Parts: sequence; C-alpha cells; structure tokens
Amino acid sequence: MTRIPYRGLRDVAADVRSGRASARELVDEALARIECDNEALVAFVHLDPEGAREAAAAVDRQVAGGQDPGPLAGIPFGVKDLQDCAGMPTRRGSLTCADAAPATADAPIVARLRSAGGIPIGKTAVPEFGFDSATKSRLHGTTRNPWDLSRSPGGSSGGAAAAVCAGLVPIATASDGGGSTRSPAAWCGLVGHKPSHGMIAEAGASDFAVPGVLTRTVAETAMALDLVAGPDPFDRTSLPSRSWGLADAVETLDVAGLRVAWSPDLGYAPVDPEVAALARGAAEALFEAAGLEEVEVPFRIPNSVMTLIRLAGFALKGELELDRIYPDRVAELAPFTREGLEYAAAGPRDLAAARRDRREIERVAAELFTRVDVLMTPTTACSPIAAEADPPAEIKGMDAGETGAEPLTILASMTWQPALSVPAGLTSKGLPVGLQIVTRRFRDDVALRLGRILEGARPWHLEPVPVAG
Repeated sequence: MTRIPYRGLRDVAADVRSGRASARELVDEALARIECDNEALVAFVHLDPEGAREAAAAVDRQVAGGQDPGPLAGIPFGVKDLQDCAGMPTRRGSLTCADAAPATADAPIVARLRSAGGIPIGKTAVPEFGFDSATKSRLHGTTRNPWDLSRSPGGSSGGAAAAVCAGLVPIATASDGGGSTRSPAAWCGLVGHKPSHGMIAEAGASDFAVPGVLTRTVAETAMALDLVAGPDPFDRTSLPSRSWGLADAVETLDVAGLRVAWSPDLGYAPVDPEVAALARGAAEALFEAAGLEEVEVPFRIPNSVMTLIRLAGFALKGELELDRIYPDRVAELAPFTREGLEYAAAGPRDLAAARRDRREIERVAAELFTRVDVLMTPTTACSPIAAEADPPAEIKGMDAGETGAEPLTILASMTWQPALSVPAGLTSKGLPVGLQIVTRRFRDDVALRLGRILEGARPWHLEPVPVAG
C-alpha cells in the first residue's frame, strides 16, 4: 500500500484537534497498514477495530463540540501484551493464558495515553511472559524485524518495536525489566527509554520492569513520558506526583561539561566489535555536539546477568503461582521459560545470594556515578539475531555464556536508573544498532536531552521501514 511520509505525533494530533483530519481516518489508516503487513511481521496479536472506531468517533465528537480531546488526539497506539487494556485479553504470549478473558480495566500507562486522546488499537506480540530476547512464542509464532524479516526485532517489546518501525502505529507501549524496551529500540532503529523506577506506575509493582513507550524520535518519547508519569495506589514503588518537564528539557536543558564514562563492555561482556565501533562513533559525535567531557574512570561492573535471571525467575514463579495454578500445564511453557524458572527452583538460599549480588552491583554503580554524570555503552552486544534464534551462546567467536545479546542493559534495571537507547547507525549488513545513555536516578531529563542533541547532530531514519517480501 502507499505510505504517507512520516509526521510527528504532535503535528498529527494537532490536525485532529483543529479538524483538519479526523481520528476515524487515522484509525482506518492504521488498520489498513496492519492488514497489509502484519502477516509478515506478527507485530500485532490481537486487534479491536470496533473499539478503536468507537473511540475515534468519541474524539471526533469532542472536536466537533469545541472540546480538546488531548495532546494525543486520535493517535492510534499498540499495547504490549503484558499490559492490560480494557476489552482486550492479556495472553502474555503463553499457551497457559490462551483463553484469557478480556481485561476489565486499563493498566495505568494505557489509561493515561487514552485520557490524552490516544486510541488503543490492539495488543502487540511478546515472548512468553516477556522472558526472551527474541519475540517468539508457541501461542503466536515468530515476530520479525522490518529491516530484515529473517531477523528478530528483539524482546520482549518486539511486537511493539516492529509495529512502530514499520509505521503500523506511531507509538506503542513497552516495558523494560532488563532491556526489553531498549534492545528492541536498538534493533529497530527507534528511541527506547527505560524510565527511573517509579516514574510510571504499574499496578502490581515489579522490582525490575518499568513501563515505557517506543517512538521514532526523542521528543515524542519525552512528550509521551510526561503524559503517562505519575503514581498509582497499587504500585508501592511509584513516585509522588511531580512535573517532570521532559518535553521542555529535551530542547533546553544545559548539559555542557557533564562528565561521561564510556565502556564498550562494562568489563565483562563479549561485544561484537562492529557494534561497539558504531556506538563509540555515536558517542564521540555526542561528546562534540553537547560539549561533554569524557573521563577515564577504571571500573568493572559485576556480571549482573545471572543475578537478574535468578531474581526474575523467583518473581515470575510467584506471579504464575505455577505450583498451585498450573501444575498440569507446565509442559505448555516454552523451554526458555522453563529454564528461567529452574533458576528459581533452589529456594531461599539462592534468593538471598542473588540479593547480595544485587547490592554489590548497586554499590559499584553508585560509586561510579560519584565520579561521572553519564555512562555510555552499546545498547546490545550484537546486531539483530535470527528471528527464531535463542540468545546467542557466541558473539564473533567469543563465548557469550549467559550474557547473550543484552548484557549491557541489565545494569540500569538493577539500579533503577534511567537509560535511553538511541540509534547509533547501521552495520555493514544494513542492520540498526543503538547507543545506550545511562544517567543518575531521576535524571531522565539528562538522558533524553543528550539523545535529542545526538538526534540533531546525526539525524536518523524517520520514515517507516517498508516490509520486505
């Protein structure tokens, strides 16, 4: 189908608010794009055309009546299928949830996007319970990267990333408990920010995962985060109400002179040299454009991968209550999910050891950030892996062990710090990779401002990527 040149969220919503365009047109265009490309991508796993058109009609009635529907007026968005959206089932990519009933309420991030005028159009694909770095499941099949259909868009927000990358929707919700927003952003040439833990509430708080969004530009991400930030009584980690002012900060915050540490590998991770070189090139461009000071700070972050796997395994086992609810359905779980749960099988002693490891990781990171303001790394250890592959055991001849493709994103999840992935360029095979920018907790404004400066210095691919046949 014919593609319309990309226009930013703010401009498209302004057209709806002024009556120059209708929300119904935007929804119908999105549904047509999904019908054209989703069979190849498997980005969406559930659609609600009727609900989306009803919501669009409500927005158009508001405009006709002289009311302002909100800053996202008429913008269709995808909802990650780990998050509830009223009227749609949350199947979590698992056969064990295949018969889930429609949710009766929205997750906080969905409710806030909806209240800003956005229109949820469907659920985007995830690996089973979000427990994989590629988005594939026994329930829905394999999600593919618009840049190369033989490659993965990453995980666990892979369906969201594929949908935004291909232009099916301009924005989608995501979540990140170890890299699940940032890694798909890197592999699809998008912007993905893991907020400071507690900025965006999530009913049933997680010790690692935080909600977020995937967009094409830093300004769009900042705008969306301003809209969805805020507390929730069912999230014990959510922060009190405050104005984050991110949309203004990305344009005006003074970051000149900030001290930056660069690490290609955090001292332990095997990383593809080409990926590291592309990220380093983007970092150097940002040093110059923003007036940053690179400082040599010797440090080695303890390998946090196994700690996260163990702690996440305990959390997942508790969430699923497998021993009580699904004793006869464990065989339906994917091998990768079962493997993760096995790490949680040893009991309280292993949990205590994992928590000690986490405290040491937090201590080392805290000490590092007394000497620097920013840490930059490649977002991922390699370029997009094969769509149906398991996490790589080897990267360019180096043993990846348990680190796989995402060893560099786990640190910020452990420490609850903000971390942004922005496009760093294309590999020799034409595949996107990212630069990760980590800042102190609650300084999301710094990370996003730096991403916006890089975006201006090295403009990246904004047009939707045509889905290859």
